[in-house]
Amino acid sequence: MNNWAWTALALFAAWAVTAFGVRAVVQWRRTGDAGFRGISGRPGSAAWWAGVLFVLALLGGTAAPAAALAGMPALPGAGGSTALRFTGLAVALAGMAATLVAQSGMGTSWRVGVDATERTELVTSGLFTYVRNPVFTAMTVTAAGLALMVPNVLAVLAWLVLLLAIELQVRVVEEPYLAGIHGRAYVNYTAQAGRFLPGLGRHVSAAGA
Repeated sequence: MNNWAWTALALFAAWAVTAFGVRAVVQWRRTGDAGFRGISGRPGSAAWWAGVLFVLALLGGTAAPAAALAGMPALPGAGGSTALRFTGLAVALAGMAATLVAQSGMGTSWRVGVDATERTELVTSGLFTYVRNPVFTAMTVTAAGLALMVPNVLAVLAWLVLLLAIELQVRVVEEPYLAGIHGRAYVNYTAQAGRFLPGLGRHVSAAGA
């Protein structure tokens, strides 16, 4: 069990460093700007909670394997399943790779957070052809894989908090922002690409218009 917890902790650290640290360095070298915009909205608003919950989810992702190392038991029925953990490892690695591919596809438009006064290019190529938020989809997959590797209560809670944070960030912060700066181009795009999965969450009314 400890070996799996150490592996999950190492993968989480590698994912965080590459997805945020390395990506920020690449962004800064290309544009002179690391791309971090912070938490949106006034304290207590839905936009603010999206950022806060995202941070809590990341902390929970670290806490879950640490808690397993400290002796927190796995959920009933999952404690002795090596197959479950190997499945989690494969899912986590696939999610990590997809995260990097999706971030790379954003080019200089990559950001963490939203500045409402800033205008970035609308990315609709690569993975974005099929899904409007492939980075978030890949992050969700990665977190699910890590949770399967250390299937305790903290891992499940961290994954659920991440889902809630992403839903709030996309629906309350990013979609209104993109619609505001890109107008009809974004509306048409939402009719073609799913929100998180191909074909799901498209704005069918936009296609009709």
